[in-house]
Amino acid sequence: MYKAPVEEIAFTLKHVAGLAKAIDEGKLGDLSDDLVDAILSEAGRFASDEVAPLAEIGDTQGARMVDGEVIVPDGWADLYRHWAEGGWNSLTAAEEFGGQALPHMLNVAALEMWNSGSMAFALGPTLTMGAVDAVTVHGADSLKQTYLPKMVSGEWTGTMNLTEPHAGSDLGVMKSRAERRDDGTYRIFGQKIFITWGEHEITENIIHLVLARLPDAPAGTRGISLFLVPKFLVNDDGSLGARNDLHCHSLEHKLGIHGSPTCTMIYGDGKFGDEPGAIGYLIGEENKGLNCMFTMMNNARLAVGMQGVAICEAATQKAVAYAKDRTQGKAPGWTGSGQTGGMSPIIEHPDVARMLVTMKALTQGARAICYTCAHATDMSHHADGDEDRHWAERAALLTPIAKSFATDAGVEVASLGIQTHGGMGFIEETGAARFWRDSRIAPIYEGTNGIQAADLVTRKLPLSNGAQVRGFIDELRDIVAAVRASNLDGFGETADRLDASLADLEETTDWLLSQLAAGNASAALAGATPYQRLFGLALTGVYLAKGALADEEHGRDHRLALCRFAAENIIAETAALKDRVINGAASLEAARALFA
Repeated sequence: MYKAPVEEIAFTLKHVAGLAKAIDEGKLGDLSDDLVDAILSEAGRFASDEVAPLAEIGDTQGARMVDGEVIVPDGWADLYRHWAEGGWNSLTAAEEFGGQALPHMLNVAALEMWNSGSMAFALGPTLTMGAVDAVTVHGADSLKQTYLPKMVSGEWTGTMNLTEPHAGSDLGVMKSRAERRDDGTYRIFGQKIFITWGEHEITENIIHLVLARLPDAPAGTRGISLFLVPKFLVNDDGSLGARNDLHCHSLEHKLGIHGSPTCTMIYGDGKFGDEPGAIGYLIGEENKGLNCMFTMMNNARLAVGMQGVAICEAATQKAVAYAKDRTQGKAPGWTGSGQTGGMSPIIEHPDVARMLVTMKALTQGARAICYTCAHATDMSHHADGDEDRHWAERAALLTPIAKSFATDAGVEVASLGIQTHGGMGFIEETGAARFWRDSRIAPIYEGTNGIQAADLVTRKLPLSNGAQVRGFIDELRDIVAAVRASNLDGFGETADRLDASLADLEETTDWLLSQLAAGNASAALAGATPYQRLFGLALTGVYLAKGALADEEHGRDHRLALCRFAAENIIAETAALKDRVINGAASLEAARALFA
C-alpha cells in the first residue's frame, strides 16, 4: 500500500527546489518550516489513509452511466467531500475568495500525493484548480464573486473544454460556436470530447470553461473565445436555478484512469432549457479565449508532470516491497537463512537492483524538476522588474521539461515495476499494471510531449535571445563545481559525468538556436524530442547531486549512492541524444518517404 514519502518531498522542496532559501529571505510572507511540515504531513496522511485505499475500486468499478447519469466509484463521493472539507482545494487560491494564498510549491507537492494515491481521483480537483486560476486572472468581477467562492471551497468543480472530434491539438479548426444575446450572455452550441470529470454526482454544480467561436470571429486560433458555462444557472442570491442546456452524451472506455469520468459533452441541443443553447458568460475579451485558457493549461501541464512523479513513486514503492518479499533463485554471494529454501529475495539479484535503483533515480529527478518549476512560478509572483521577468522565463523554460520528462518517466518506471514483478506484474490483481495503464495518458494530454518539445525548442530556448537557457546552464555548472570541490569519495565519477552531460546540453542548445536563427526550423524540430529528454536527464543528474550535497551538509549521506548511480549509469545517454539532435534530421527526412 502506498505511503506518502513526506520526508523526501519536504527535503526536495526545501533543499533542492529552493523553498528553504525563499522562506529564509522572507519572500513567501509568514510561511515557516513548521507550517510546511504540518501541511505536508497531513496531506500525506490523507493520501495514504483515505485516497489510496479506494484506488483499486476506482480502477475495477470505474465511472459509469446509469439512466443517463454519471456515477463515480463507490466511496468516492464521501472521499471527495472529506478532501474538500480539509481545505485542500483552496491552498493557492486568493484569500478574498476563501483561499489560503500558499505557494504553488506546496500545492504541487500535495498533488503528487493525491495522484500517487489515485490518479483518477486527483484529476477532478486538478481541473477545478486550473479553472479557478483562469477565472481569477481573466474573469469579470461579477463572475469571480458568483463562482469562485464555491469553486475554491470545492463545493463546485470545474472543467476545461477544448477538444472536439476533428480538433485535438489544432484548436484553430474547432466548430463549437457562440451567439451573442442582448442581455450580455452568450448561447453556446457544439460538442466537446475527452472532458475530464465533465459530469458526475459528487457536487451540486459543475462549472465548465468552454472554447467556442463567434460568428464574426477571425479564422484560426485568433478567433476563439472562452466562456464560463455552468451546469446549473446561478440566481442573484447565489442559489441554484434552472438546468443549463448541456449534458454528457457518453463516457469513454479507456486504457486506464477508469474512475475518472471522461465525457463527451453536448452544448445547446435543446435537451434542457426554454430554447436551444447553453447560457455562457464571456471570460476575458472576445477572440482572446486561447490566451485565457493558457493560464489554465500552463498550470495543468505542471500538474500533469506531477502525475508522472506520482506514478513513479507509487510504482517504485510497490516494486521494492515485492522484490524484498519475493524469493527466486540464488543471488551471487547470497548466504541468507534456510527459511527461504536457499532462495534469495529477488532484490538481491543485480539486474533487479538495477531496475529498482533506476526507478528511484528517475522518480527523484522528475520530482526535483517539477518542484523547481513550481518554485520559479512562485518567485515570479514575488519579484519585481527584471527579477520578475527572469523567474517568469525560468518557469516557462522548465514547464515543458517538467511535463514531458516526468510523464515519460512515469511510463518508464511503471513498466520497470511490472518487469520487477515478473509474470505477476502482468496479472491485474497485483496492482502493478494499473500504474502503467494510468500513466500512459499523461504524455498525451495537456499537449502531447512532442508538442511540449516543439514549444521548448521554438519558443522557450529563444527567450531573452537565448540568455535565459544559457544562464540556467551556467547555474547547473556551479552545482557540479561544488560536487567536484567537495572531494567526497562517495561521488565517484559524478562530477566528470555531469560535466559531460552539461557539455552535451550546451552544444545541442547552441546548435538548435543556430538552426532557428538560420530559418531551419524543420531540422530543429526533428531533434526536439531527444533534446527534451537530454535536458531532463542532465537536470536529473545535477539535481540529485544538489540533494546529495545538501544531505552531506545535514550530516547524512544516503543520497550520495543514488546520485553516483544516476551519473554513472543513466546520464551518459545524453551523448547519444546529442548525436540524434545534431545529426538525425537528414535521415528522418529521407525516411519519411517510406510513408508516401
